[in-house]
Amino acid sequence: MSRALIIVGLAIAGLGVVWPWLGRLGLGRLPGDVVVQRDHFTLYVPIVTCLVLSVVISVVLWLINR
Repeated sequence: MSRALIIVGLAIAGLGVVWPWLGRLGLGRLPGDVVVQRDHFTLYVPIVTCLVLSVVISVVLWLINR
C-alpha cells in the first residue's frame, strides 16, 4: 500500500513539473470543452480533454501490461 502511495505521489509531482509544457499542447481548449462565462461566474467542463486523456492513459497502461 505504501509503495502505491509513493508511486502516485511521484506521478503527481512529475505532472506538476511538466504542467507548463502541457498547457502549450492545447489541452483544455479543445473543441467540445464547455465554457460558460457570466458576470461573476465561470463554469468550465473539459469533456473532450478528459476523453483524450483517458484514451492516452488507457493505451499507455495497456502497452505496459503487455
